[in-house]
Amino acid sequence: MNKINYSLKTQSIMDKNKREHIMPSLLLHACCAPCSSACLEYLSGHFDITVFYFNPNISPQSEFEKRLAEEERLLSELPLEGGVKLIAGQYDYSRFLDISKGLEDCPEGGERCFRCYRLRLEETARLAKERGFDYFCTTLTISPLKNSEKLNEIGYEAAEKYGVAWLPSDFKKKEGYKRSIELSHQYNLYRQDFCGCAFSRAEAEKRRLRK
Repeated sequence: MNKINYSLKTQSIMDKNKREHIMPSLLLHACCAPCSSACLEYLSGHFDITVFYFNPNISPQSEFEKRLAEEERLLSELPLEGGVKLIAGQYDYSRFLDISKGLEDCPEGGERCFRCYRLRLEETARLAKERGFDYFCTTLTISPLKNSEKLNEIGYEAAEKYGVAWLPSDFKKKEGYKRSIELSHQYNLYRQDFCGCAFSRAEAEKRRLRK
C-alpha cells in the first residue's frame, strides 16, 4: 500500500485557502519551542494561528514550565504574519500516568507513546470545537522520532469524535526538521534531549551512559 503524502495534503489545503482568499483559524498543539518554530514559519500567513501548549506527559513540572517559557519567548521574537496567540493547558501529570498504566516498560515509540498522542490530540480537538476553530493540528509530526502516520490517524479519529477539521501534516518533510534546528540555533532555544515523560528521560540517560 502506498503511504499517504500528508505534507502534500497540507500544501493543498493552504493553496485552496489562498485561491479563495480565506485564512481559517487553527489551534496548533505544540510540544516545545524548537518543534514549533519551523511549523509556525510554514503555516504563518495561511492560518490565523493559536498555539495550544498542552503536555501533561512532561516531567518534572519544572521541565514543563521551562518549555512553556521558551514557547512564550519564541512567539514574542519570531516574526510571524498576523501574530500568534497562546493558550497554556493545565499541567496534570496524573492524566499521563493513567493512560500509561501497564505500559511502563514499553519502548519509546510504542503503544505508550500512541496513547500519549491521543491524550494530547483529543484535548486539542475538544478545545478547538469548544472555541470554534476551523482546524486543529500538532507540531509533533516535525520530529523524525515521531510516527507521523499514527499521529494523522489519531488526528482524523479525534476530528470525527469532536466534529472539527484535522489539518493533516508531516512537517519534517521539505526539510522542516532541518529548518527547526536552524531556527533553534538562531533564537538560542532550549532543545531538550528527551520527549518529555519520565520514561523517555530514563531512556535518554541510558543513551548518554552508553556513549
